[in-house]
Amino acid sequence: MNNSTYQLDNFALTLPISQSARITAQQFANQQPNPEKAEQVRLNTLAVWVVNDYLKMMDIPTNLQASDSWNPIMRLCGNVADLEIPSVGRLECRPVHLHQQICSIPPETWEERVGYLVVQFDESLQEARLLGFIPSVATETLFLQQLQPLEALIDHLWQLRQLVNLSQWFAGIFEASWQTIESLWNLPELRPAYAFRSTETLELNSLNQPESITKRAKLIDLGIQILNQPVMLIVQITPEKDQQTSIHLQLHATGNQIYLPPGVHLTVLDSSGIVFLDAQSRKSDNYIQLQFRGEPTEQFSVRVAMNDTSITEHFRI
Repeated sequence: MNNSTYQLDNFALTLPISQSARITAQQFANQQPNPEKAEQVRLNTLAVWVVNDYLKMMDIPTNLQASDSWNPIMRLCGNVADLEIPSVGRLECRPVHLHQQICSIPPETWEERVGYLVVQFDESLQEARLLGFIPSVATETLFLQQLQPLEALIDHLWQLRQLVNLSQWFAGIFEASWQTIESLWNLPELRPAYAFRSTETLELNSLNQPESITKRAKLIDLGIQILNQPVMLIVQITPEKDQQTSIHLQLHATGNQIYLPPGVHLTVLDSSGIVFLDAQSRKSDNYIQLQFRGEPTEQFSVRVAMNDTSITEHFRI
């Protein structure tokens, strides 16, 4: 037994394949034009079904019906084995045969996936082994020795569930912690002590804004660093014609603090954690702001910091 196989044996999980799974996989296979495509769809369907069972065991919600693998046209036209995880994205569930050391990753699955889970089958199709997980791929060949344990998948999904999904904002779906600007500034303890007159400041009156503009705000509490008064992070998003999204960030003082303290940083980091943009408050700044554009599904983080204290929010476009 080689080292890679030993490692896979250490963290692989074996699960039974239910009769319902085999019946559904056969039904999907019967819809295909040739035996090769039928076998592909059968294994893809079983892989998705087993992963769905596993995530249910882990109390992670899924939506089979929203997955491309459950769409007859997508099954026919592509080699897809995705599982929709609400508020997270699509997890690709790739099947392999017993004794395979390489998993094929079709190019059509390289985008719009939150990760890849490899599922191993023997000829009996009575049980399946979840071999491991990898968050991303860039080639058609995945060596199984590259896989991470299933615990890494659970951690990865948990982190993604903490992401603020900006695309859902356009549909009117907002995380509970992100509220309207008006609702926060109408609180007596947060009402700003100055009037907004600058044309660069985000308008509070929604009647003055195009319907395509969406904005929400969140209080960021850095404690005694900002005189026991939270600051307000405002995020405004606007769709662009080229499918990009314009993102406008502002950080405001609240309550009786007319100005932000000097030295407060508003920073945008890319998906690798590298600083992309940064603004720093100076003396007599009511607010600081940043603006940029992003691609669909792109991830970034926004950090609010002063001295050694910081709070970071994670976003997905």
